[in-house]
Amino acid sequence: MSASQSAAGPPLNPPAAHDAREERLARLLEQMSAAQRAGAAVDYRRFTATEPDLADEVRQLWGAIMLAEAVGQRAQRSADSSSGASRAGASAEPVRAEAPRANLTAAVAVSAPRQWGDYEILEEIGRGGMGVVYKARQISLNRLVALKMILRGDVATAAELSRFRAEAEAAARLEHPNIVPVYEVGEIEGKPYFSMKYVAGSTLAKRLAEGPVAPREAARLLAKVCRAIHFAHQHGVLHRDLKPSNILLDEQGEPHVTDFGLAKRFGDSVNLLGFERAASEPAAELAPTHLTQTGAILGTPSYIAPEQAAGSRGVVGPACDIYSLGTVLYAMLTGRPPFQAASPLDTLMMVLEQDPLPPRLVNAKADRELEMIALRALQKPPELRYPTAAAFADDLQAYLQGEPIAARSGGISQILSRLFRETHHATVLESWGLLWMWHSVVLLALCVSTNWLQLSAIRSPWPYLLIWAGGLLVWAPIFWALRRRAGPVTFVERQIAHAWAASIIGSILLFFLEMILGLPVLTLSPVLGILSGMVFLFKAGILTGAFYVEAAALFSTALVMALFPTYGLTIFGFVSAACFFIPGWKYHRQRRAG
Repeated sequence: MSASQSAAGPPLNPPAAHDAREERLARLLEQMSAAQRAGAAVDYRRFTATEPDLADEVRQLWGAIMLAEAVGQRAQRSADSSSGASRAGASAEPVRAEAPRANLTAAVAVSAPRQWGDYEILEEIGRGGMGVVYKARQISLNRLVALKMILRGDVATAAELSRFRAEAEAAARLEHPNIVPVYEVGEIEGKPYFSMKYVAGSTLAKRLAEGPVAPREAARLLAKVCRAIHFAHQHGVLHRDLKPSNILLDEQGEPHVTDFGLAKRFGDSVNLLGFERAASEPAAELAPTHLTQTGAILGTPSYIAPEQAAGSRGVVGPACDIYSLGTVLYAMLTGRPPFQAASPLDTLMMVLEQDPLPPRLVNAKADRELEMIALRALQKPPELRYPTAAAFADDLQAYLQGEPIAARSGGISQILSRLFRETHHATVLESWGLLWMWHSVVLLALCVSTNWLQLSAIRSPWPYLLIWAGGLLVWAPIFWALRRRAGPVTFVERQIAHAWAASIIGSILLFFLEMILGLPVLTLSPVLGILSGMVFLFKAGILTGAFYVEAAALFSTALVMALFPTYGLTIFGFVSAACFFIPGWKYHRQRRAG
């Protein structure tokens, strides 16, 4: 390992020994979690009424927990419905989302002796949340090594010791030219350690500090890293913390993957990749570990997959590492990760709900082919990424050889199958389900009452305008206020709300257009079907392709309304109400089941 050899384990929580504020925050979030598990409606303002100074933090954290829960539940349901794949190979972390806890013990620095067992300590070369790494000389073999010891020494918890040993075990079973090898695992005076090859050189993170990497060099480096990660997956090891600082570059410029501090064993007879478990490895040994805190989000926010950001409910599998490899390629093309915000929480929210900007918008000189490869690896749904890290490497190799890349391929059947699937944004609908059911009732009442005025031969536009403008302009802020009580509104919800607001404004303006043009009232009512169809078409692209059906139904309703103007508003009322009620009922039940 080099002078910048990684020592990072899981990031430390903010040092807050006996911090009263952190304890109060954790207590409130735990109370809210308990209330939600009991089936009660949770309003953060009620829980913070006696502690208003925590209101903003609770609102943001609770919103992140709920969004992570929704993403994780959807990923879990997707895994449950998958056929032919073993659950054991993609086991999620424990399913109960807990409130974040403060770290009650500050980090204890390790003061290493000049000689420690068979090792002569030369200098400290790296330090992270869990481990400290020294450059050392192994006396018996007279060779330089990187010696990693647990950071907290004698006061390390059982979980920290387990995670440290898991890292040593994971790395020790992998012998690959692009994975830093482990030489020895042991314990001296009750303190665990392991020694690794000392890689003289730098890290990819330091290289990226100088700017983007040349396209061919980026492809060459990452292809080797992908092969190394595929090798790890074949041997039942997930890395879960791939990032530029964990990729060492030796003096010849060759990459070496290190820091398996968040590594996770996976597998049984069949796992996500379809690899078979070796007969010599007992199933219990490959069972999902429980080294992570319940509800914890492990990894570096800018480089973790959405399902990993979902914490306790995310389905963690090889696809997580493939996504992280995509973030590394993105950083090599642009000089920065795909998501970067002012705080870890904001970054996690971006990972969960936003798509990355195309690399060429960040760096105009980014290669078009590598951009497509990176964006495929960064797909939110795991099934849309490369199936294996080896397939990722194959595409990079094809680029280097001037051959067509798989990221460009896609048959018509593949395109159609993707057209109707849910996007990663669909989870927000679970917050809207009950509200959409109420909205369908309001919409049907407006349409039926309007049709009654029409059948009563009322020709003045003002009663109609009073019903529509009054009804919609009163209901819309009520709807939005009820939504906000459930937590912070996400980026995509604000987009959808703007489209919905545009349709409301357009619906009301139709009455004024009829007056200006001298047309009888409700002459332009078929346009309501077109406006509503456009909104659902917009939702289909952002949320779920199932809304293409609703969009088609509403566009068709506009034609029916023009053919049967006498009962056109009632027809529109029933169709539009169904378009809101049916998905609302589905997602409301889905939320209650979760």
